Amino acid sequence: MKLFNDTDLFTNSKPNKTILDLPDAELMLYKGFFSKQESDYYYTTLLNNTPWRESELTVYDKTHTIPRMIAWYEDKSNFGADLSAPFWTPELLAIKKKVEQECGVTFNSVLLNLYRDGKDGVGWHSDKEERYDKNQIIASVTFGETRPFKLRHKTKKDMPVQELLLTHGTLLLMAGTTQEYWEHTIPKRSKDTLPRINLTFRRINRKK
Repeated sequence: MKLFNDTDLFTNSKPNKTILDLPDAELMLYKGFFSKQESDYYYTTLLNNTPWRESELTVYDKTHTIPRMIAWYEDKSNFGADLSAPFWTPELLAIKKKVEQECGVTFNSVLLNLYRDGKDGVGWHSDKEERYDKNQIIASVTFGETRPFKLRHKTKKDMPVQELLLTHGTLLLMAGTTQEYWEHTIPKRSKDTLPRINLTFRRINRKK
């Protein structure tokens, strides 16, 4: 079975790397970072073998089920680690190793999101929490259906919304002050959409 064979990204041996020129941000996009064979394998394996679960979010005293499935992994050696989190799988460790070699950072956790169809998405937000190191690098890996990843500046309202297409096997690096000054979203869509899996590798510091 051929999966997501809708681009020519996998014809080159080296990934297509683009450094995005945006104020108050450090963003690098690698299309085809994982080969077609790797991407298909990781997509199928993660889709079928990850312990996906629903999660809830409370806003203004109202609790909602978020429109996507998630899974969380982290090193058990982390101070105050979530010991209920499952152990890293060989596939996740292999993905993590390749990403770490590219960006020169050692990650100790990963959040997986499964967007089952176009009804799943995530609203405007930034990945900025006290337990994350300041100006940390977040490495975002996509397997599956192409979905638009939109960014907007928090204070420069005259700047147009930016849109990146995160394709099968893509790596997006977000660093510097990106989370401080920018928000991002994966909008819902009405048309038929195949599943998309996203992994965001992070360094968390639970001592904060």
